Amino acid sequence: MDPYMLGLMAVIFLFLLLALGVHIGVALALVGFIGCAIITNFNQAIHLSVTALYHKISTPALITLPLFVLMGYLASGGGISRNLYDSLSLWLGRVRGGLGIATTFGCTAFGTVCGSSLVTTAVFAKICAPEMRRYGYDKRVAYGICASAGSIGMLIPPSILAIVYAMLTGVSLGKVLMAGVAPGLLWAGFFSLVIVLTGRLRPSMVPLSPVASVTWGVRMKSLILWWPIILVAGVTFGGIYGGVFTPSEAAAVAAFILISVYVFIRIAVKKGNKRREGWNEMHSILTDTATTSAMVFFVMGCATIFSNFIVLSGLTTQISNFVAAWGLSKLGLVLLFAIIYLILGCFLDSISMLCITVPVFNPIIEAAGIDPLWYATIVITSIEVGLITPPFGLNLFAAKGVAEPDVSLEDIVSGILPFLAAELLSLVLLFAFPMLSTFLPSFVG
Repeated sequence: MDPYMLGLMAVIFLFLLLALGVHIGVALALVGFIGCAIITNFNQAIHLSVTALYHKISTPALITLPLFVLMGYLASGGGISRNLYDSLSLWLGRVRGGLGIATTFGCTAFGTVCGSSLVTTAVFAKICAPEMRRYGYDKRVAYGICASAGSIGMLIPPSILAIVYAMLTGVSLGKVLMAGVAPGLLWAGFFSLVIVLTGRLRPSMVPLSPVASVTWGVRMKSLILWWPIILVAGVTFGGIYGGVFTPSEAAAVAAFILISVYVFIRIAVKKGNKRREGWNEMHSILTDTATTSAMVFFVMGCATIFSNFIVLSGLTTQISNFVAAWGLSKLGLVLLFAIIYLILGCFLDSISMLCITVPVFNPIIEAAGIDPLWYATIVITSIEVGLITPPFGLNLFAAKGVAEPDVSLEDIVSGILPFLAAELLSLVLLFAFPMLSTFLPSFVG
């Protein structure tokens, strides 16, 4: 059989396995191994697969991934997310929609120590949405804000998705991380504007909050609650941006800081059963970190096996020639791939999308001479938009999983639509002004 046709059939078979519920890692490894065995032979396929799996997951730079995952779980378990929200709500209470804006910027700040859209969405939908409803927010708005703003978690460094992308493509991890700063802040600003406009047009859905009467003294004291975030963000940004740390070293130092904060807040100052509960929670955090990290490593390793098969089949070359025949410009090519990611976001999670598409798309992007950092930002942003795209955006289900009993998935979908429009607008701006994603990385050595 022609290798190109074999590659095409394999991709179709891969999506069939995913539709049947087969784990993404198993599906990638199975299709990649069988394809390599057909093109070469069984023994060679085993050698290629084992070598690819080992070299991918043994890369030293991958230590950043479990460290960032650990930081996210520590921030959630240590009460940092709740403290952020409480402080922001005091400062923004005078603005109609202030609690909603506080939630948006709380998600943005939490993203600096989490790096996961699903975790951020779940945490804030659990903590903040009920609070907003208690102050009169419409349930659609409250959960729409949390589901949408949770996507900022994959843009603001540290970003698990940026780490996976850098490892799969070889692009500088520090530069990819910094490229997400401006788009993340842009989203936060647009989301706040949507909330303010909703409050103007539909005051009953976004009321004023009673916290408007809080004194300035109380507001100033609440800033103390920010110190863990400021410290961790300073280490992460300052270390990477200033060239003091590599991304791996910055992640290690930041994780150590959060562990110390957690132990002090949840364990050291507690006694008896409270201290025992703290240690039990720490055990759960470490277990969840190991489980999540192992899953990501497994999928990335299996994606490399699939990538080897794609290269052997010549599918990338054939697709590249096919796309070249269309005569698309660089902008048109990136736009085509962005649309594909928006569609895939309705059905697949972020890491799965990258593992499936990078082996096919990235050689085409490199051959076209497209700026890798600009393209990386477009890809990650498009994936994040896909996470709230109805009907199957995963952030929608993350919010629904922790929502109150009277909140339906339809309510959440209705609530995210204005924010989805804002995300699409920001994506257009990234296309129009590539400097938004390339300016800060230019200062990273």
